[in-house]
Amino acid sequence: MFSPLSVILVIVAYIGILFGLAQWGEHRTRNGRPINSATIYALSLCVYFTSWTFYGSVGFATESGLLYLGIYAGSLLSLFFWKLTLRRMIAVKETFRITSVADFISTRYRRSQRIAALVTITVLLGLLPYISLQLEAVVRSFRIITHESASGIHWGSSALLITFLMTVFTIIFGVRRLDPTERHQGMMLALVADCLVKIIAMLVIGVFVTYQFFDGPADVILQISDLNLDHLLSMGGEGSGIHWITLIILSFVGVQLLPRQFHVGVVENVSPRHLSRALWVFPIYTLLATLFVIPVAAAGLILGLPRASADFYMLMVPQFLDQPVITLLTFVGGFAAASGMVIITTMTLATMVSNHLLLPICERFTNLAWMRTWLLQIRWILVAIILFGSLLLARLLTDTNMLVAVGMISFVATLQLAPAALVGLFWNRGNSMGAMLGLAAGFGVWGWTLIIPAWVDEGWLPVQILTQGPFGIEWLRPGGLFGVELPHIPHATFWSLGLNTALYVLGSLLYKPQKQERTLTTEFLYTARTLRTQEKARPTGLNAYIELAPKLVEAEHLLKRYLGEDKAQHNVNRIAEDLQVYDKSHISVVELMEFHRMLEQVLAGSIGAASAHTAIEENIRYTDRERSDLTALYSHIVNELQGSYRFHPDKAQDPNSRGFEMLDDLQNQLEHLQLKIDQQQGEIEQLESKLESQYQQVFDYRIEAQKLRQENEGLRQQLLKEGPADPSIVTRS
Repeated sequence: MFSPLSVILVIVAYIGILFGLAQWGEHRTRNGRPINSATIYALSLCVYFTSWTFYGSVGFATESGLLYLGIYAGSLLSLFFWKLTLRRMIAVKETFRITSVADFISTRYRRSQRIAALVTITVLLGLLPYISLQLEAVVRSFRIITHESASGIHWGSSALLITFLMTVFTIIFGVRRLDPTERHQGMMLALVADCLVKIIAMLVIGVFVTYQFFDGPADVILQISDLNLDHLLSMGGEGSGIHWITLIILSFVGVQLLPRQFHVGVVENVSPRHLSRALWVFPIYTLLATLFVIPVAAAGLILGLPRASADFYMLMVPQFLDQPVITLLTFVGGFAAASGMVIITTMTLATMVSNHLLLPICERFTNLAWMRTWLLQIRWILVAIILFGSLLLARLLTDTNMLVAVGMISFVATLQLAPAALVGLFWNRGNSMGAMLGLAAGFGVWGWTLIIPAWVDEGWLPVQILTQGPFGIEWLRPGGLFGVELPHIPHATFWSLGLNTALYVLGSLLYKPQKQERTLTTEFLYTARTLRTQEKARPTGLNAYIELAPKLVEAEHLLKRYLGEDKAQHNVNRIAEDLQVYDKSHISVVELMEFHRMLEQVLAGSIGAASAHTAIEENIRYTDRERSDLTALYSHIVNELQGSYRFHPDKAQDPNSRGFEMLDDLQNQLEHLQLKIDQQQGEIEQLESKLESQYQQVFDYRIEAQKLRQENEGLRQQLLKEGPADPSIVTRS
């Protein structure tokens, strides 16, 4: 129906339009006119709907009826909790300059590099096959509409060109800056365009099938019944309850913690108020995306299209019915669904890998230190490696069983982040030991129950592992762990999430974290609970004895390693100006502490909170007096928080307060005391003036009295010399 060249030109033209739209958005942002629209934010969240939705839902419905709705029921259910979860994440992002979901979780747990690395490895291994699935969908749909065999990836110019264009677009509009916390206005506009194109395509093919091929929804139901296709309207068959629960759990977590969802929902958010728009735009979009799945599936079966190709009925039905315009529109919609997911996911994975895997290695080995100044270019290389590596993986796994359920495998991998991220957002007892144990256990069980069976099915491992267990230990069989027999995905979900949560809770209860971690946890949860998005300025009441110039040089030297000389000097000067210390020769220890906190935030925007914290600890030095003063100040604040009854006597016995509410009260108390000090200082100056005046008066009185005594003594001596006529006068004198 279409020549390969014409379809490639359509793809290039479509990406060109996205490029122009993104460039326009970036231009507006540079000119100080960003498009901070709640509708754009709400639509960007619909990147959740990928080619797995666009094509795969029909294939899912062909096999399991309405069970496909489970993956969307969970995402809609999560909307009721967004003001408790997503809103808190946004508040934390603003305060701690969060760059990714790995950065978010590591910041919660003492900025642990190990936890950040484990999260990164989990999502990287879980999502690489998912990216491969998107690329496979694009290439197979390309081969379908160009009359080539759809049984496999065409390792040729078309696949390479499509992947190359996605790579260039991702680098130009997603990784053009080192600081990923800056909003990607152009990329978000392009992402919204993708979301609009794919939903329009789904509606067009849906309406065409329902009202042209069929005679409306009633005729769809009638023909399904007459042609013995009732399974399309079933709830999934016998034993489907466990599948429904599994899909709901996976989608509930995925819509919040999938790296692409976290990026558009949290990192790209400019106002928590935009969530209100998303709470009704997202459900409407979900309804429209799932509305015509059953009619298209029924049409494909009625037309006798190969059941093995049911995933592509969205494309094959209009092609079979000789509708070239609708076919091409559907292809573009599927490409939009895949490209949006691929671009955002690749950008977030490149950021996490560079910040939490490569950068710690560079810090550990001095001969790799030169890489720190090339982080931006390294991310460009990582984008290319991830995309072309995913294409190679898709080629290697073509016509295997691994890509069939790869979407569910990726969702189960993301599920392992839930205890550490969501429970840790509310439970103050959660700590780094529990998070590390839970994540490690969940990741291990995910690999054992899902990846190992797939490798066995491909013949890469002996089948005895599935039938007899490792070393003959039957209760460790990947498909029947601990003797529990469940369907494949529910089995992996149950054991990975169960052991993950159990070890997270157990490790948190048994391990007592250090004071530094407890303090960071308090600040983290306080920020999340009160939904504060910016800190109040701290009063500086200590003596200014620290020379500022060496501290500026030290900070600039640290930033040069990661940002380059010009940006390092600019950021150090900006911090000094923000703190109003630029014209001072000496600063107080509190100003120094605030200077280093802001320095860490600047660095966190480029290399992540965990790496920034490590860099500050290893490169910033304090004198003995500075260290002593900081320790005393820290101990004083901790003691004030522990004695929270001073501010709220009625809450002294409340076990839930834990001092979170006292931070703001402590700040208010300090501000009130500072005001009183200023007032008293004025009164003291007035009293000193009066006292000085009184001192002068007393001095004058004393001088006058001295003069009188001298005159009196002179008169007495004169009278004695002259001899008084009356002796009594001398006596009286």
